[in-house]
Formats: sequence, C-alpha cells, structure tokens
Amino acid sequence: MFEQLGLIGCGLMGGSFALALKRAGLVKRVVGYSKSPSTTERARQMGVIDVEAPSALLAVSGADIVLLAVPVAATEATLKAIRHLVNKDMLIMDVGSTKRDVVDAARRVLRDNVGSFVPCHPIAGKEASGVEHADPDLYTNRQVILTPLERTQVAQLGKAKDVWEGIGCQVLQMAPEAHDSAFAAVSHLPHLIAFALVNAIAAQPHGQDFLSLAGPGFRDFTRIAASEPKMWRDILLANKQELLEQTQFFQQTLQAMHSLIEAGNGEALEELIAQASQLRANWRMGARRA
Repeated sequence: MFEQLGLIGCGLMGGSFALALKRAGLVKRVVGYSKSPSTTERARQMGVIDVEAPSALLAVSGADIVLLAVPVAATEATLKAIRHLVNKDMLIMDVGSTKRDVVDAARRVLRDNVGSFVPCHPIAGKEASGVEHADPDLYTNRQVILTPLERTQVAQLGKAKDVWEGIGCQVLQMAPEAHDSAFAAVSHLPHLIAFALVNAIAAQPHGQDFLSLAGPGFRDFTRIAASEPKMWRDILLANKQELLEQTQFFQQTLQAMHSLIEAGNGEALEELIAQASQLRANWRMGARRA
C-alpha cells in the first residue's frame, strides 16, 4: 500500500485512477491539484481526493506515488514544477497517449531522478471529460502499456506493474517508439478520420440534412469525433511523424478503392471489402500475437 498519491490533474483519467486505488485499498490518502480550483474542489467533494493542493509541487510533497494526468503538451512544464521534490524512492507515472515526447521531457527535466519515472498509457477513456465522469471501473479489464526508459529503476517498474494490475489492468511493456507507431495506426488515425469525416459532411451545402438522416452505423463510426478537442490537438501534433506516415498508408488504400469504384470493377472491390470484413471479424480487442 502507498501512503499518499499526489494526483496532478483531477479529471476523468486521474480521478478514475484515484478512485480505483482507493477501492482496491492501495493508497491511504490522495492529495490533488488541477489548474482549475473548481475542478479540485469538485474532486474533493466527490471523494476522489482527500486534500486540495494549491500547486503541483505541494501535491507531490509527502507523496510516494505520483500520477501526471495532464495533456501530453503539459508534461514537461508539470515535471519542471515538481522536480525539486522528486526523489529516487518516489514512483512517478503519466497516462499520456503518446510516449516519445513524454520520455524526452522526463530525460530533460528529471535528469538524475529520471529512474523514478515510468511512462504509462492505459487504453481506457470516455468521450466525456471532467472529474464528474470519474469512474473506479474505467481501468478494469483494460490494457495499460508501460514504456520504461533505459534508466527506469527495476523496483519502480515493478511497483508500476503491481499498481495497474491491482486495479484490474492487463500490463504490457513496449519501447516508446514502438508504442507511438502502433497507436498512430489504431488510435490517432481513426480519430483524425472521424474528425475529418464529420467536418466534410457538415461543410457541404446540404450537410446538415445529410447528418439528420444518419443512423447507427454513422453513430458508431463517428463516436470518437466527440472527443475533447484540446487533448486530441495535442496528441495529433505530438505524434506528428508517425501519424503522417499512417495517413499516407490510408490515402493509398482509399485511392485504390476509389479507382475501383470509378472503373466499375466490382470483383476487385468485393475482394478488398471481403478482406477487411474477415480481418475485422477475426479481430479481438487486446489480442496480441504470441
């Protein structure tokens, strides 16, 4: 059990982590900080945190475990704000959707104490953001990917693994670069496509009429377009190189299908549809090759 969690960012992800830790009996006290005082106050009222901290630094004071639940673009500034109280015995984690930028920031800022940092990406979330949506079950039966640095302490990596498993997660480990390549394909590109599709339809002269006729298929396909704009702006820009590479693969496939439709080549078009249909039918969330 940890004595004190220093929670920086009391929104959906951070709040859900604190509630899950409390329910599992893994922490005695939670001290929280958010840029918005009203968010921190609401988190205390909900029982997500026990004490409101006036700054990120004071949220870390006395903590033996720290979670950064801030936008990826704010990681470096947050680490700078707390680095004077970071020590080698502390476990520091984040929940960012990109990892190379987070790892680089940790190296620059934490320096000799970078061994305390274990970068994490829990594959969980909701379209709705904010502490009012915090849920202790958010991480249950979800994957979380750890992307340790070469200097991450073995003991801290073990603690991180135990914490996530303790709240019901399946823990995987990857290099930061491999993580960002994979999630550019299976997360960041789908979000980009969903944003673009909704905007493309809405921009047409009769777009609003088209949208009013959309059914369950459109709803399911574009669900992620309702995601939080600032957070996804940061993610898409943070993983720009890998994402742009994935957009090229997608454009090539889309153009190939466009050409088949233009040529009226139904047989070849059906083959591509059947290929995708079979792949999707055999896919299982969280499944990995041995």
